[in-house]
Amino acid sequence: FRAEPKPGDLIEIFRFFNSHWALYVGNGYVIHLAPPGENSEAGARTGLGVVKRQLLVEVVGNCFYKVNNHLDHLYKPRPIKEMLRSGNKMVGTEMEHSDLSRTCEHFVTELRYGKARSRQVR
Repeated sequence: FRAEPKPGDLIEIFRFFNSHWALYVGNGYVIHLAPPGENSEAGARTGLGVVKRQLLVEVVGNCFYKVNNHLDHLYKPRPIKEMLRSGNKMVGTEMEHSDLSRTCEHFVTELRYGKARSRQVR
């Protein structure tokens, strides 16, 4: 059983070496910070990523995913309209991406909570 995502939900996608994160925006689409390079399933990268709006099934590929609003117990989510407006405004923007300091998880938690947080980077 996998919970169907609702707009504003964080989606954790289980990749080979780590998790990739996206914000569900509705109608099957997510917004995420795609890592540098053409293949977002590749290994550790640093450089400029691009904020993309894509179908969840395209981003997930052959990987598994789940809804994981893992910081709701610590932070109050922003209003959904604000999350979506902020995310949509950023589509196409290049942003710093580092597997060591600024990840896709930082990006989506900032959209949802207004705070950039990551369990993968301490």
